[in-house]
Amino acid sequence: QVQLVESGGGLVQPGGSLRLSCALSGSISSMYMMGWHRQATGKQRELVATITDGGRTKYADSVKGRFTISRDNAKNTVYLQMNGLRVEDTAVYYCLGTTYTMAYWGNGTLVTVSP
Repeated sequence: QVQLVESGGGLVQPGGSLRLSCALSGSISSMYMMGWHRQATGKQRELVATITDGGRTKYADSVKGRFTISRDNAKNTVYLQMNGLRVEDTAVYYCLGTTYTMAYWGNGTLVTVSP
């Protein structure tokens, strides 16, 4: 059973930084793509960033230049470095891992950006 566990969320002031981590119980090499999505209260879940097993990255326009996704295959972990946080980045952040046939979600970690 594959499990994804997010950590690193919390309360931060605008302009601050956080680093989210997503630990995978299985081998990250089995995942074609890992990613982060987020869902703000009253809004649909949206893609934040993805990274393939080859290291290709993709970002939502709203986070380009501020967020960086990376993966450490040795630690079976994916990270999301978030800099220049804004109030509108407040959301629950979910980790997603996908093989060619399955998708796995974590339970989420809350990020609150507030003065």
